Amino acid sequence: MKTNKEIIVDVRTPEEWQYDGHAECTVNYPLDQLQDKINELKSYDHVVLVCRSGGRAGSAKRMLEAAGIKNVENLGAWQNVSCTN
Repeated sequence: MKTNKEIIVDVRTPEEWQYDGHAECTVNYPLDQLQDKINELKSYDHVVLVCRSGGRAGSAKRMLEAAGIKNVENLGAWQNVSCTN
């Protein structure tokens, strides 16, 4: 049984999310809007970040860690996500 509260965030643009594909278990919080989601993300035990190749996810990771969020992971490309429980 999973006890940790986890969220997988895709930080690509809404257009990339919609037209280039995405993992069904992810949410789309574009990098340029991520600052507005920080308080929500603080409620999670584990935040996993993805994008096209890992670059924007790395920027998002630094932003979240600077805001005091612990246990942030850059998983790289969105295709690396496994939507199993």
